[in-house]
Amino acid sequence: MKTNKSHFIANTLTYSILTIAAIALVFPFLWMVSGAFKNALEVVKMPPQLLPSKFSFENFIEIKKYFPIERFFLNSVLVSTITTMLQLLFCSMAAFVFAKFKFRGREALFMLYLITLMIPRQVTLVPLFIVFSKLRLTDTFLGLILPDVFSAFGTFLLRQHMLTIPDSFLEAAYMDGASHLKVFTRIMLPLSKPALATLGIFAFMYSWNNYLWPLIIINSKELMTLPLGLSKLTGRWATEWNILMAGNVISFIPILIVYIFAQKYFIKGLTLGGNKG
Repeated sequence: MKTNKSHFIANTLTYSILTIAAIALVFPFLWMVSGAFKNALEVVKMPPQLLPSKFSFENFIEIKKYFPIERFFLNSVLVSTITTMLQLLFCSMAAFVFAKFKFRGREALFMLYLITLMIPRQVTLVPLFIVFSKLRLTDTFLGLILPDVFSAFGTFLLRQHMLTIPDSFLEAAYMDGASHLKVFTRIMLPLSKPALATLGIFAFMYSWNNYLWPLIIINSKELMTLPLGLSKLTGRWATEWNILMAGNVISFIPILIVYIFAQKYFIKGLTLGGNKG
């Protein structure tokens, strides 16, 4: 009887803590969405109110007065999509080699590859900018895309998953005369969909929200991405929070769409291959 009571108390306490944590995490998002439909006075009203007195889409229209949001939005979509696709391609090829090809120094090379994860991104910005300046890639879409098409984390994630794929599948394909390219495209990639979807979400989110590198590499207004545009809404002396929240809601929509389409693979991709080394 005491055991059941202690379990009940423990479960109640656990769920209470999780509920409070969930509310704390979700509330800022709800406040942002609500603020996108409020006027300037309601956003800063005290005491605060969660729902606007009247839902209005004027804030989404007002953004156009500050910058061409359609152009910035399309730029972000283009850069994030191409970056994600290239990262999936290059990381999957590298992971295939590290997981299924045996050669001298493979483990040492892979360990050296992982060590790059310990280098902060901020440390590489200056030398990266110098290299791109020498190559005349500053203020170009190519300069925005190239730095993020290679990922040690993505290679590690896909390699761990590919290690769980039985070698017998590959051996049977090779015996039937399949080439390395056919094995990679017909066997490895289809069986790695969960891991690819997981990496795709991470890559798209990172590229979509990337602010520092576009700020450094882009000068012209025509090539600016959405995070750079949203930064223009923050004034030196005052900020129109309702306009800024409307812009953040627009910025959040593509990430939500990507996650909805890939969610059935997301959790599976995070858990598969976690214990294989």
